[in-house]
Amino acid sequence: MEIINKNLIKHQSYIDGEWLEMLDGSTTSIYNPANQEKIGDVSSCGIKEINKAIEAACIAQKKWAKVPSKEKSEALNRLYLLMLENQEDLAKIITYEQGKPLLESRGEILYGAAYIQWFAEEAKRIYGDIIPGHMSDRRTVVIKQPIGVVGCITPWNFPSAMLARKMGPALASGCAMVCKPAPQTPYSALALAYLSKEAGLPKGLFNVIISDAEIFGSAILKSSAVRKLTFTGSTATGKKLLKASADTVKRVSLELGGHAPFIVFDDADLESAIDGAIAAKYRNSGQTCVCANRIYVQSKIYEKFCEGFIEKVKLIKTGNGLDDDTDQGPLIDENALIKTKKHVSNATELGGLIALGGKTHKLGGLFFEPTIIKNSNDKMLVANEETFGPVAPIFAFETEREVIQRANNSPYGLASYFYTRDLAKSWRVSEELEYGMVGLNTGIISSEMAPFGGIKESGMGREGSKYGMDDYLEIKYISIAGVDD
Repeated sequence: MEIINKNLIKHQSYIDGEWLEMLDGSTTSIYNPANQEKIGDVSSCGIKEINKAIEAACIAQKKWAKVPSKEKSEALNRLYLLMLENQEDLAKIITYEQGKPLLESRGEILYGAAYIQWFAEEAKRIYGDIIPGHMSDRRTVVIKQPIGVVGCITPWNFPSAMLARKMGPALASGCAMVCKPAPQTPYSALALAYLSKEAGLPKGLFNVIISDAEIFGSAILKSSAVRKLTFTGSTATGKKLLKASADTVKRVSLELGGHAPFIVFDDADLESAIDGAIAAKYRNSGQTCVCANRIYVQSKIYEKFCEGFIEKVKLIKTGNGLDDDTDQGPLIDENALIKTKKHVSNATELGGLIALGGKTHKLGGLFFEPTIIKNSNDKMLVANEETFGPVAPIFAFETEREVIQRANNSPYGLASYFYTRDLAKSWRVSEELEYGMVGLNTGIISSEMAPFGGIKESGMGREGSKYGMDDYLEIKYISIAGVDD
């Protein structure tokens, strides 16, 4: 990987403030999805090393919890500034191992750094309460304390930002972390570990472990010392982790799959809606949990929307993410390509019309053409499953009530979007969509200042905003007696 600050590239797990080289030589090879070239080998840890990290985190957390909030804030701010100073290198690492265009990778670093900065400030705002006593000689005090050691599992689609989004509130609240990045994208997490050390975070407070998912999960879930698990990934895996967490009654935060509807009413600003749909659908090659998976357009403007949408999507340039003019990179792996092809094939079999794309890109490999499917219907896989690829099925609808019912007809409830210029409709639809997040007249909704998270089978808990601290804190009630003379 060609970057300026070579210290950011680490091949070993980071445990208790040290880079751990495996004595048995166990490694995992990492490949660039754009060209399948190997970019490195990382040491792979076992149960012994994971337990060592948990023990180190326990020791560090007890000390960190007593550090004044202002000092915690200053440490996180140092990390924030280091992320900005190394933005270009961190972005290149993402593009090398994940494939997204460099412009998107730069944005991801700024997005992740914003969470670190936000929670650096929230560290100073962990407020309690004094409640009037229930007896004349009693006073009731409520304080908030860190939950303890946090187990953390992050995905490959935003390998830096998803970790930063969890680091911020965990460290700001006084917790320690034991983290496992996705096997496809370990280098971004290891780079953040290096910067955490440079920022002066105490050893053992933040640990990054490269390990088999089952081995790591088993160790974290069985440990009574780990009091919380935060996970971003598939709903199927999230359900397994939730069940397994019951044995030690861990606090669990889950940010799982999505199946976002994108609704365009006939009174919408059409150009704005088209731009919003492109932003919500094709970012990161359609590989985000908040991607627009079902585009519903009111029948009166259906053809006009499709015409404008097709013309703009034609302008998307697919290529290697390191090329300056690339808009869309490759899919992450062969399984992602197979699923995307399956969804397109199923749609055409059930009456869908390929208006654009529909096949592997001429570049070959893991590249897939930006695709639009007209005449989509609710029997298709694209209407019932998350595609996680650059495929935009467009459905027609007649009435507001109809489209809300169809949009809500999903076990998922993460993100949703709709476009209208009707004020009353804006309120009605926002309230009736069964999703944790709603984008009204916008296709981009994520911000460190807003609570990110879903309902139903899209998970539990929130990341970002003032609410993002809650999942890392315990509420303690202290009853003080004998206050009266």
